Amino acid sequence: MKVLLILGLILACMFSLLSALSVGAVSLSWGEVWQALSNYDSSILNQKIVVELRLPRTLLAFFAGAGLAIAGLILQTVTRNPLADPYLFGISSGASFGVVLLVALFGVQSTLALSGAAFAGSAVAMSLLLLIAFHKGTALVENMLLSGVALTFLFSAFTSLLLYWSDPQAISAIIFWSLGSFSRADWQWLWLPALVVSLGCTLMLLMRRSLNALLVGDESAVTLGVNVQRLRLGMLILASMLTAVIVAACGGVGFVGLMIPHIVRFFISQVRTAGMLATALSGGLMMLWVDVLARTLIDNQELPIGVITSAIGSVFFLSLLIAKKRAASI
Repeated sequence: MKVLLILGLILACMFSLLSALSVGAVSLSWGEVWQALSNYDSSILNQKIVVELRLPRTLLAFFAGAGLAIAGLILQTVTRNPLADPYLFGISSGASFGVVLLVALFGVQSTLALSGAAFAGSAVAMSLLLLIAFHKGTALVENMLLSGVALTFLFSAFTSLLLYWSDPQAISAIIFWSLGSFSRADWQWLWLPALVVSLGCTLMLLMRRSLNALLVGDESAVTLGVNVQRLRLGMLILASMLTAVIVAACGGVGFVGLMIPHIVRFFISQVRTAGMLATALSGGLMMLWVDVLARTLIDNQELPIGVITSAIGSVFFLSLLIAKKRAASI
């Protein structure tokens, strides 16, 4: 069953990848897409569209979805809170503050500069979270969650203040970035999110036994030889780094890390090799189709990614709440 699930997800991702490369302002057949991938000729316009524009964007969408899903799974596991989310710990707010600070004070709007500012803001938020939560060497789950929420509101307040002083053109660019977009995808910088997400998935697979022990409680994990504080700190850093790199690459994309682990949990145990792989593949699969919707729902216009994921996430959790109420009433 587990093998069939993983194989099904892999086939679905391959089908979705080819579909995403074929749709857009210029519709292409699968044969044209395959020709561009197997025998690229830069002098042919359709092949140039596939390889230089759509392929890096589609790969970034896949890695962003997989990374956010894994980050959400990590946080929900180490905090034992099913509502834990990569953006709950102030990482996204810190990244947005870094971008707004750069644009508002220096007027810089280049892709590389914005990504660097986002990563710097995320790193500051992560450092503050660790400093506050692990003060005096101890950190309860509740302390981490409350610290993250406090930092989220703190950075949001500073961001709003800077936006108030910025000119309208800068505000428009910042708001579009903060809502999420894969339009800045480029071969030159795609290696960074690909590398970080791949390493994050690998590290989580290697630590699956310790994470599985952590689910039964801190005391039980300690009796099994797990250093709970070190494991929780390491996993928090890993989830923060995943989120920071993705936010720096494509802006704010919410609900993915919160929703995908819930969906996968219906079908398979997540703190297992198959469960972790299913979570990563499901996150990537979702973001491939979200990107397709963003590019095709409105002619000659691109919708922000975060708007679509928030709408889907809201409907999902309202449906989940209604289903639980009906189950409780039976």
